[in-house]
Amino acid sequence: MSSNVRCLAPHKREQVLPLPVVLLSTMSKDGILNLAPWSNITPILRPLDEIILASWIKRDTLNNIRDTGEFVVNIPPVSMTEQVMVCSKDYPPEVNEFAEAHLQPRLSQKVQVPGVEGCLAWLECTLTEEIKREKYYLVIGKVVNLAVDQQYFNEAGEMDYEKAQPLSGILGEKGMWFTRPVFGGRYAEYAEMFTGKSVAAK
Repeated sequence: MSSNVRCLAPHKREQVLPLPVVLLSTMSKDGILNLAPWSNITPILRPLDEIILASWIKRDTLNNIRDTGEFVVNIPPVSMTEQVMVCSKDYPPEVNEFAEAHLQPRLSQKVQVPGVEGCLAWLECTLTEEIKREKYYLVIGKVVNLAVDQQYFNEAGEMDYEKAQPLSGILGEKGMWFTRPVFGGRYAEYAEMFTGKSVAAK
């Protein structure tokens, strides 16, 4: 093993993963709005028809999704970092995090739960399935509407990430660094990922 390589202890393994940072908006059965930062979330293959997120068993967000069957995945820019941190606080369920973070609700098209004004994109979702594990749940949602702020996207639906500056994060031992994607110096066509044989097989 190279002298530059070391193994991390199990409790530090999550620190090696750069993560997206989104805001999940939900609404309680009593109509109270909730916002929570989320990183344990990913699309399920392509196209973007379904999305999966992981949640601890006791979360207001999870309870709201169960009660209403709806949620919105909001993609914030780095300029929204401080508001994201406000939403990360452990408020009681009767507190409206939109108000605490001074964020404005955005009317959704297909669900009752609002999105967040000022974000880059909004994925309106309905609950499809829950998968229970010992300490957490996996929640699968169907994307019923996807809207974007067109000033950050071209006609093909591709994000200008240098202009948009979507928020991401790197975890550390005692905290996290908020980051954003930058160009790595290489653009690759999808066709480069296939050999002639695999293309012919398709």
